[in-house]
Amino acid sequence: MLGSIDCMHWKWKNCPTAWQDMYTGHVHEPTIILEAIASKDLWIWHAFFGLPGSLNDINVLDRSHIFEDLAEGRGPEVRYTINGNKKKYFATAQESVRKDVERAFGVLQSRFAMVRGPSRFWDLHTMKYIMTACIILHNMIIEDERELHMEGEHFDTDVAIPIITPNRSRSSTLREFIQVHKQIRDKQVHFQLQNDLVEHLWQMHGSDRN
Repeated sequence: MLGSIDCMHWKWKNCPTAWQDMYTGHVHEPTIILEAIASKDLWIWHAFFGLPGSLNDINVLDRSHIFEDLAEGRGPEVRYTINGNKKKYFATAQESVRKDVERAFGVLQSRFAMVRGPSRFWDLHTMKYIMTACIILHNMIIEDERELHMEGEHFDTDVAIPIITPNRSRSSTLREFIQVHKQIRDKQVHFQLQNDLVEHLWQMHGSDRN
């Protein structure tokens, strides 16, 4: 479901003049970003709100807490192994779940006119409380409607249920991700990489300026 992560921009009509450049991005108006992940039933199970609209999705993801547990080695106990063409499967699955989060944004805005139109509040914390309350109410509605949909569903008991063997061992890819993530967050490693890059660029182009 991480493929369903996406960002929504909430226009900030009364953004202070001193902050307008910082909060203005590709929308060409001051906005505040909501990062969210939604499941197929439009349940929003991760939300991160409050970053300025001038940031791109990569910068938002870097500041989000979505990978904190994974970086610390905490995650779901069950991990599945996908056989076959992994790249094709992932691309197809990502395209499908990306539509889910976009639909969730649309439903959220259609239910709550306050987050559909530009915000007229001055205080950023007030806007955060409003967005959080709307997401909680949205999930409550989804959970309530989910039980109604399940009552009308009929399952074919003759279809064989595939047996899936979970793999609880930590994969090498996960270990590499945790290691790289910690290195990126380490200040000494950051400054060392920065100095190495400066030295590399000087060796390549410094002689041209002499």
